[in-house]
Amino acid sequence: MKINKTIKAIYLLIIGIAIGASLYAGAVVAPVTFHSEKWLGDELLSRFQEGLIMTQNFVGLGYIIVFTMITIFLYEGYKYKSFNRDLITTLASLGAIMSGALFKFFYMDTIINMQKQGESVVNSKIFENMHKGSEIALVLFMIFLITIFIRNVQKD
Repeated sequence: MKINKTIKAIYLLIIGIAIGASLYAGAVVAPVTFHSEKWLGDELLSRFQEGLIMTQNFVGLGYIIVFTMITIFLYEGYKYKSFNRDLITTLASLGAIMSGALFKFFYMDTIINMQKQGESVVNSKIFENMHKGSEIALVLFMIFLITIFIRNVQKD
């Protein structure tokens, strides 16, 4: 059974929005937030305060990520159960769900909890490693989404 073209278009739109939001958060919002002195003049915000603001942006992105993961699970799961299988899309879907969940439910929660402990914890090597891990998880999420998007455009 073929999936309705409107449903497929909505699915691809959701994937595209998630890619765009992730890219925008990392490429535009983060550099602006972490260099507030360029926009405000004097250094009014500390790096810690900028990090708190940035975290709230990523909390919002987390909702988009979860919605996208659910959408991928339902859409690709339906295709899989309907024997409309593609190995690359299936693997990319699993990768997107795992990296999205890792970013949202492990890294984001850990980073928020560490921030609640104060500035000294945020300046630690452990926090730096957590932050780097979250960046890697988000980049992987985007790569998997791009793969899903391209494979779905190529098919049908």
